[in-house]
Amino acid sequence: MTKIATFDAGTFWKNAYAHQRGKLLKKVAVPDDQIIELVNKKYLDLPSALKYEIETSGITKKELQ
Repeated sequence: MTKIATFDAGTFWKNAYAHQRGKLLKKVAVPDDQIIELVNKKYLDLPSALKYEIETSGITKKELQ
């Protein structure tokens, strides 16, 4: 059984600027009007489905810088 690679989104979210958070949300196909609202929230306040999508999307930190 292969292990699913996850992205450490909690740490990234805490240390990222708003434009980096916006890039991450665009990569997981969040609509632009929702991105504006979500970039200023804490990571734990995001919807569970969105957090799961971010963590299992296969995105690397290098892609977001």
